Amino acid sequence: MTGIERTRPRVALVGNRNDHSPAHPRLEAFGPHLAVELEWVASQNVTGVADLAGYDGIWVIPGSPYVSRDGVLTAIRHARETGVPYLGTSGGFQQALVEYMRNVLGVAGADDVRYDPGTATPVIIPLVCCLTGRQVSLHLGDGTRLSGVYSGAEQITETFHCRYGLNPDFADTIERSDLVISGWDSEGAARAVELADHPFFIGTLFQPELSSEPRAVHPLIEAYTRAVLRHAGVEPYEPARLS
Repeated sequence: MTGIERTRPRVALVGNRNDHSPAHPRLEAFGPHLAVELEWVASQNVTGVADLAGYDGIWVIPGSPYVSRDGVLTAIRHARETGVPYLGTSGGFQQALVEYMRNVLGVAGADDVRYDPGTATPVIIPLVCCLTGRQVSLHLGDGTRLSGVYSGAEQITETFHCRYGLNPDFADTIERSDLVISGWDSEGAARAVELADHPFFIGTLFQPELSSEPRAVHPLIEAYTRAVLRHAGVEPYEPARLS
């Protein structure tokens, strides 16, 4: 992106750039005001972990189905296993669940019905109520990293732009694992997850990009940026201010 010094820590925006995705133009609007460099990395260009070398953060952006879902899953697994700060928004939340079910919980056939409509283990399915362009109130888990992002708030309201989410049949499986459901709606449906033993690994079905402006970035994105800077050994955090 223009306006960012090349010496800043780099974040890979893994996905596929699309002007029809409301989050993508927003990223380009506020990105230059962050203290990190955001770089688009097309999903099909992630063929192995070597393609992610040199990045201090991985952010899987909205836009599922991706051109290469394998590339997305490779990026998520790399972040999870190596401690690279991870943020997954919308599709990045969905595919983080698939990756975790497959590679940590050992459910090899876990899938998203958009990629395999006939899967016997449909982890990601259509939502009962479409959330495209909707604001929804969420409850946050006490003591979770996500709650800390909001200064310990128990309830928040966030903007969604999606039609798929976690199959509730697998919520108990997730809850018995180390992947914490840290945000849920009034019906108890999972809307955010995190790994407590990771420096920063959060996935949200809502899109904080849609609530961000160049001079007022969403607190989750600010928290993620701080984690990237810590990973890169850059402290303290000072948001970039352009003239």
